[in-house]
Amino acid sequence: MTDKNHNIDNRTAGEILRCARTTGRRKRELSTISKQLCIREEFLAALESGEYHKIPEAVYTLGFARNYALELELDANMIIQKIKSEMGLLESEIEIKPAPIRKSKTASVKAAAKKASEKTASILVRNWKTVAWIAVAIIVIIIGAIFVANIARAQRSDNSGAYTTETTTHGIEFKIPVRESFGADNRTNAAIVFQANSETWLRIEDSRGETLFSRVMMPGDVYYVPTTPGAKATVGNAGGLDVFVNGKPAPKLGASGARKTGIALTPASLSPQPTATTEE
Repeated sequence: MTDKNHNIDNRTAGEILRCARTTGRRKRELSTISKQLCIREEFLAALESGEYHKIPEAVYTLGFARNYALELELDANMIIQKIKSEMGLLESEIEIKPAPIRKSKTASVKAAAKKASEKTASILVRNWKTVAWIAVAIIVIIIGAIFVANIARAQRSDNSGAYTTETTTHGIEFKIPVRESFGADNRTNAAIVFQANSETWLRIEDSRGETLFSRVMMPGDVYYVPTTPGAKATVGNAGGLDVFVNGKPAPKLGASGARKTGIALTPASLSPQPTATTEE
């Protein structure tokens, strides 16, 4: 359970993460969470110790921290803000002091800048044809680079398998191209299949509360739900998942942005209920 006091104390982000992992009902080892989140154990340890320099780039630091916080059921935005503050990434905490300029030198600096500007303008006027050809050449190079990049991107989309279409034994036709498949071992017998239509966090637990799957799903990602008795789901953005039961679309788990817990993963609970009719 999330410690509601985490967002009002003065602990560091790492102290909050470590406390959430090592206390409470669901104590876990770093190695276990590392395997579940597919994040290297040393990076998780760096987050807990505040040694952010051990993670290659700030964008990875913040991304790993968000997934870690969600896994521990913490306020991810609060953790991100704390880490930004500790790394000095918040604009409000960055003080930029302009270099002082002595009044006695201001006039000479302005004069030198004006002289340099006039000299540059004179050179451009005398060699305007050369400058024009250089400008045209630069524009042609830029346009060519954009064209080549678009072709390469199209080829990667068509041939690399990053986005593919796939169907199951139930004949599911997904609404958007499949980006990545999870739980593929269950593809042939999965009665329930999820596909993310927007970014959302999904966790699947068995009847004992053990985590079977935990991940931030990106648009296009597919998860084949195992046929595990008593399995339940928690989702951070209920409207971000398309649900398929026995190959047919089923109602969404909830509204966009809504967090839902304890969702029973059975075809009966997820299938649309038949409308009652009266006989005359």
